Amino acid sequence: MRFATSLLVSTVLASLAFTATAMEKPKAPAPSTADVPLIPRDKLFGNPSRSGAEISPDGKWLAWTAPRDGVMNIWVAPVGDLTKERQLTSEKTRPIRNFSWAPNAATILYMNDKGGDENFLLYDVNIETGQERNLTPFEKVRAQIVGESLQVPDKILVGLNNRDARWHDVYVLDLKSGKLTQIFKNDGNFGGFVADEQLNLRYASRPTSNGGDDYFAIRKNKAAQAPAFQIGFEDTLTTSLLGFTADGKTLHWLDSRGRNTAALVDIDVESGKTTVIAERTDSDLGAVLKSSKTSQIVAYVANYMKPEWVALTDEVKPDIAFLNAEFKGQWGWLSQTANDDAWTVVSTSASAPSAIYHYDRKGKKLTKLYDTRPELNDAPLVDMQVLEIKSRDGLTQVAYLTLPKGSDANGDGKPEKPVPMVLLVHGGPWSRDGYGFNRTHQWLANRGYAVLATNFRASTGFGKSFIAAGNLQWGTTMHNDLLDAVDWAVANGVTTRDKVAIMGGSYGGYATLAGLTFTPDAFACGVDIVGPSNLSTLLASI
Repeated sequence: MRFATSLLVSTVLASLAFTATAMEKPKAPAPSTADVPLIPRDKLFGNPSRSGAEISPDGKWLAWTAPRDGVMNIWVAPVGDLTKERQLTSEKTRPIRNFSWAPNAATILYMNDKGGDENFLLYDVNIETGQERNLTPFEKVRAQIVGESLQVPDKILVGLNNRDARWHDVYVLDLKSGKLTQIFKNDGNFGGFVADEQLNLRYASRPTSNGGDDYFAIRKNKAAQAPAFQIGFEDTLTTSLLGFTADGKTLHWLDSRGRNTAALVDIDVESGKTTVIAERTDSDLGAVLKSSKTSQIVAYVANYMKPEWVALTDEVKPDIAFLNAEFKGQWGWLSQTANDDAWTVVSTSASAPSAIYHYDRKGKKLTKLYDTRPELNDAPLVDMQVLEIKSRDGLTQVAYLTLPKGSDANGDGKPEKPVPMVLLVHGGPWSRDGYGFNRTHQWLANRGYAVLATNFRASTGFGKSFIAAGNLQWGTTMHNDLLDAVDWAVANGVTTRDKVAIMGGSYGGYATLAGLTFTPDAFACGVDIVGPSNLSTLLASI
C-alpha cells in the first residue's frame, strides 16, 4: 500500500514539470539528478532490518522487532552477543508494532489485533521457552495496559471493555498464572485511569461536555463524586499526568494551566502544593526520563526547533552531557534496567536512519548495537534545515526545509537555482513537524524536489495560544500560514511560484483539497492522502 501510494505521488508530482504554463519556457528547471543515485522506495519505506531495542529489567536480554517473511516479529538475544538472536513470536499476517518487557523480565508483552479490526488483545511470550499466551482471550474486546511497575514485578493492571463495549473496567493480571481479577467496575463513564507504582488506582478521568477532562480520586477502588483536578478544553492538548514517584506522595504533570506552555510540575498529593520543576516560554516540554528506582523525573526534552535533553539531577547530569556530546544532541532514550545502570538509546540524525546503542552508565561506555536500515548507509541522504517563517499576522512558524543533494553547492541553505518544491503538510492538525530522519523528505529530495514542512497555527508543541489560534480556522488563517510559507520559499529562491505542489495526509490531505479548491493558482498539483473532504460527514462519523 505504501509503495502504491508513493507511485501515485510520483505520477502526480511529475506534473510539476508540465504545469498550466507548459507552453512557456520553464522558469525553474530542476537541477540534473543524473549524478545522484536513485534510492529505491523499498529501502526507504519497507520494513527496517531491526527496530527499537528494549533492555530487560535484569539487564540480561535485549529485545527488538525485525521482519520474518515480511511481517515484524519480536526477537531476543543476550546483551552483548546479538549473534545468539532468536525469533520469539510467529506472527504471519499482522505486524507487532510495540512491545515491552514484563516487570519480572520473564516474558515480553505485546498488543495485536486480527485483520485490522482494532480489537487489540494483550499477549505475552516467554523468553526461555518461546511459549506464547493470549492474556485477554475475548472476542470483540479491546484491551489496554493501565499500569505496570518494577515495584510489583509479577502483576500489571489491564483495562477490558468485555462487560460494556463503551467503557473499560480495570483488572489485576497475574503474569505467572494469567488470572484476571476485576478491581474496578466502570459505571462512571471514565475514559482513563492513573495508577501509582504499587499498582493502586489513584485517579479516573472523564471527558466533559465542553471538551475538557475531570480527574476523580479513587480510594479503595471507588471513585469520588467530585473531581480532584479539572482541565479546561484549552489545556487538554497540553496537560497530562505523568505518574507518581515510587512512594506515591508526588504526582508528576505536564501542565499548561495558568501558563501558555506545558511545564513540568510536581504536586504533593497530601498538601496540594505545586512546584514547577522546569518550563520554557517558547515551547511545551515533551518526553521525560524517570529514575527506575524512585520514579522521579531526572531529565526532560525541550523541543522548539530541535529536541534537546536537559538534566534535572546531579546524578544524571554527566550522562546527559556525555550523550549530548556523543550524538551532537540528537538522540533519544529507549529503555533502562531496574537498577538504572544501563540504558538503550537511539541516534536521531536528520541525514541518517537511526542506530541503536547500549549505554553503560558506570563506565560511560557507548556500544553500537545495530543500524535500523543498514541498506541506507551509503545512500545519498541529505540534511534538514531548521528555520522560522513569519505569518502575515505576526505568528512565528517553525519550519523544516530539505533540499535535493547537490542543489546547494555553496552551503548557504538555498539552491543555486530554484527547484520544484513540495509543501508537505502534517496531519492532525494537532500534531507537529520536527527535526530528524524523515523518509518522505529523503524520497522527494532524492527525486529532485525541495521539501518544506511548516508548523502552521493549531500545531502542537508551541503552547496553547498557538493551538487556539487555529480554532475554527480550517481553510482560512491556517491555510494562510501555508501560503505564507510558500511565499517565503519563493522570496528566498528555493522555488518559483509555478513549481509548487501541496501534499499531506489526514489534515494534510484536507489542506491539499482546500489549497487546490480555494487557491488553485498557488499550486501546480496536489496529493491528498486520506484527507477528509467534508467536515460535516467527518464529525457525524465520530
